[in-house]
Amino acid sequence: MADVDLSDAEPGLLAWLAAGMHGDMHYMEHHGLRRARPADLVPGTIRVLMVAADYAPQDAGWLDFAWANLADRERAYIARYALGRDYHKVVRGRLQKLADRIGQAIGPYGYRVFCDSAPVMEVELARKAGIGWRGKHTLLINAQRGSTFFLGSLYLDLALPVDQPTSAHCGRCERCLEVCPTQAIIAPYQLDARRCIAYLTIELKGAIPQPLRKSIGNRIFGCDDCQLACPWNKYAQRAELADFQPSAKGVQPGDPASLIEFFAWSAEEFATRTAGSAIRRIGHERWSRNLAVALGNAPTSPVILAALHSRVNDPSALVREHVDWAIAQHQGGRLGNPREPHRQAQN
Repeated sequence: MADVDLSDAEPGLLAWLAAGMHGDMHYMEHHGLRRARPADLVPGTIRVLMVAADYAPQDAGWLDFAWANLADRERAYIARYALGRDYHKVVRGRLQKLADRIGQAIGPYGYRVFCDSAPVMEVELARKAGIGWRGKHTLLINAQRGSTFFLGSLYLDLALPVDQPTSAHCGRCERCLEVCPTQAIIAPYQLDARRCIAYLTIELKGAIPQPLRKSIGNRIFGCDDCQLACPWNKYAQRAELADFQPSAKGVQPGDPASLIEFFAWSAEEFATRTAGSAIRRIGHERWSRNLAVALGNAPTSPVILAALHSRVNDPSALVREHVDWAIAQHQGGRLGNPREPHRQAQN
């Protein structure tokens, strides 16, 4: 349980926004300080009940499998949190049930439930509630469960006792900074979202900046590197909820999914295959954009080139631009006319 005094976090939030590190996430600047002032978002709020739900895969070797997945540049890498059902809906639904039970016990009261769905400083509130400490990668870390968990918030107008924050235990470790593929963690506790692969593959609606494309590797939806490298995640708790168990093809040991397979999905197939998943939110166009970049980073082979050439005339200008770039990578970086081999193949 946390109080709503986030005044200590306001200067950092304002500085981060002023530096433009939120990129194209303009909603963050539009909300301004409402994010740091819960009572401005939900009048009457005086406490915030924070909850955490683990999502690490059940397989004991999930960390090794994740690294192996990243090392195989012909396979697609999806952030571990997105392997099951969309956490927004699952956590909000469970919080709503909790809110209903509280109401049954005490009668009418004011509340709102949130899970990464509103201007809420979830990590800061969870820190104040004693769930963990903010790691140098800016995520919350718990000594008994690492950082592989979702956070949910229940805003309350009830004057309940608050918990005390826990102490930080990152020490001198900076593995998360060292491993970040795009150096998005520019300093301990400072993330430039414009360089973060999670932002580039999920939040960014336009073209991925060319200087960052090679560093994305085969990551087509999000990135886990800073968490995979964090020593505390040897204590990561396996997901107890069936909703968070890996369900999509290509995310479990012995069940690889190739970039080529995903790239061949039509818009209809994408919608069907990603139903109920957080992946669906990026849409087929950005899914294809991300895969084109990953294919450009894959080892050169006839099947990779054939897959790319099959989309050089894609209806989306965004996809075509990334396909052209990808083909150029297999031509030694020379863009030339990437459509020419495709046209010759049709003649």
